[in-house]
Amino acid sequence: MATLAAEVYQDDIALSLARVMAAANKRARELGVDVPQSLISVTQQSFDGDLIWRVSYGAKDYVGRRGGDVIIDIEARDTSVKQVLRGQ
Repeated sequence: MATLAAEVYQDDIALSLARVMAAANKRARELGVDVPQSLISVTQQSFDGDLIWRVSYGAKDYVGRRGGDVIIDIEARDTSVKQVLRGQ
């Protein structure tokens, strides 16, 4: 396990994203997503003045495959799950 530099602990965005990823991964696992085998993308959005992180879990081998993605929106302030979307 790598030791993180002190700068990482002083980076508010890095710490926020780490908390968001932990919350999203927990919810994804509850939904049956194999997190280590997923292609994960993260985007940031602002909604009514709140910062929302959208974490998408898709298949790493996506060629010739449709749907099945899980998208989880997480509130940055309190890491609450705002919305869960499932691809068809």
